Amino acid sequence: MKPQNIFWLIVVLTAFSIFVDLPAKFWIFSQEINRPQINIQAGNFHFSRDLEIKQGIDLAGGTHLVFQADTQNIAPADRESAVEAAKNNIERRVNLFGVAEPVIQTSQIGENYRLIVELPGVKNVNEAVDLIGQTAQLDFRELPAGATTAADLADFKATGLTGKDLSLSQVQFDTNTGAPSVGLKFSAEGAKKFAEITARNVSRPVAIFLDQFPVTIPQVREPITDGSAVITGEFTLEEAKKLAIQLNAGALPVPIKIIEQKNIGATLGAESIQKSVQAGLIGLLMVVGFMTVYYGRLGVLASLGLVIYGLITMALYKLFPVTLTLSGIAGFILSVGMAVDANILIFERMKEEIRSGKPYGQAMELGFGRAWDSIRDANVCTLITCFILFNPFNWSFLNASGMVRGFALTLGLGVGLSLFTGIVVTRALLRLFSQGGVAK
Repeated sequence: MKPQNIFWLIVVLTAFSIFVDLPAKFWIFSQEINRPQINIQAGNFHFSRDLEIKQGIDLAGGTHLVFQADTQNIAPADRESAVEAAKNNIERRVNLFGVAEPVIQTSQIGENYRLIVELPGVKNVNEAVDLIGQTAQLDFRELPAGATTAADLADFKATGLTGKDLSLSQVQFDTNTGAPSVGLKFSAEGAKKFAEITARNVSRPVAIFLDQFPVTIPQVREPITDGSAVITGEFTLEEAKKLAIQLNAGALPVPIKIIEQKNIGATLGAESIQKSVQAGLIGLLMVVGFMTVYYGRLGVLASLGLVIYGLITMALYKLFPVTLTLSGIAGFILSVGMAVDANILIFERMKEEIRSGKPYGQAMELGFGRAWDSIRDANVCTLITCFILFNPFNWSFLNASGMVRGFALTLGLGVGLSLFTGIVVTRALLRLFSQGGVAK
């Protein structure tokens, strides 16, 4: 692709990032709506996102909930593991993509087990309670033999397959159309039950009830024997998420009821947050100043790439959305240093080639090419570390907290974007300006 085309692509991407980053008060239409939103509809694909920064409990406060776990019907030897499973299920429901950073803990007082849930940014306690659910009980029901339709919901009869047999429900996307669907994964025992149910209900509906209310009534197309199923339909993304959350709610191994609820303030004072942000801005300005003084016009272009990097990163935080805590801000600031490190390696290689007598254009291309191996290896190692800290597969031996995952997420996003800005953006600017004689 020609440098001019890459340049205009960067301009469009930067303009879109500015639109996402700026608060609502900067836009004319902000007087007509409470907050800016992005809504994209293309066939069966629908994407909707409000453009507000999601802040963690340490920055914005949230809701504090305490649930009592009813373990009287569970063997004493299994109660601790059952409550831990309940904790994991709640975390999946409130933190579907691992970026919301809730605080979820278990406690034991005598024979009583409790689950403590703190949700950042949630001020409406009733909304939080509705999200988590109180006594979610999931079961699968079928029609009597010979019936193909139901005149009433009471026609559906229990099959013996319940939420205890469901391991996980999650949103999936069709590889061809991009349409969202909901995937189900059953336990070994649940897979056997589900295979029998689907075998005798081909071309018939099987209803899924949550707390005696139907959540969805999908049609069985064929027997499913591997313990994995997909519920398809004309879902929007939000509808698919809601269904997955409801199904996961029913996978709780023990019933729970709320016994305490309250709003909590930010755990960090406003002064501490302000000083942290000021420190980050001072560090960024010092980096820009160093690059400009030491590398001259090359440093100016690198600083411009750094600004573009910051705009795109903030836009991604809003579009994901990423819940920002102080540890997440630290990950972002650290990634800024790594973005500058890539430019320094490239510029030093360029200076070596120029000192060897090569013309500027050739020295620039060789500098990027020879610095790439070092940049790639350093950033890949960092990305591997971020992957382990984020713990996407919930490996129990890692036991990563929400703040650790937030740090890993922001650092990983920053490192990935720093590769883009360091190699693509800065290189495109240098190529474009070298053709006009500016960089010389």
